[in-house]
Amino acid sequence: MTGGEVAGLLVAVFWAILVSFLAVALVRLAQTLRATTKLVADVTEQAVPLLADASATVRSAQTQLDRVDAIASDVQEVTSNASALSTTVASTFGGPLVKVAAFGYGVRRALGRSRDGEGAPRASARRTVVVGRTVPFSRPRKQKG
Repeated sequence: MTGGEVAGLLVAVFWAILVSFLAVALVRLAQTLRATTKLVADVTEQAVPLLADASATVRSAQTQLDRVDAIASDVQEVTSNASALSTTVASTFGGPLVKVAAFGYGVRRALGRSRDGEGAPRASARRTVVVGRTVPFSRPRKQKG
């Protein structure tokens, strides 16, 4: 064999090895692309139902939040109505009830004095409650009259 034939043979072997290497690399790349395509398809098949469920859950949560908002506004309205009603009742009946109670107290006191005698204080008026005990007054009360 001559030098040119050896060089040609080496070039042919080099090209054969290079083509074989490229063929193996292309086969591996094709396998990787097929596996990646299958993985993306599987993820898509699983993600679409999950996204649909998540969307339904978000819609349901929004509905519940709308209901809670409506309930909160109703409670606020009822609270303001109750406050207004209590203010109205207090202003309408408060003054007259205090006057009736004061009148009743005055009548009871007047009737109590007339029973015991005009000048003599009642027995309960002569004693004072001090820390769970009843003791007499230290000085006598002045009587109006």
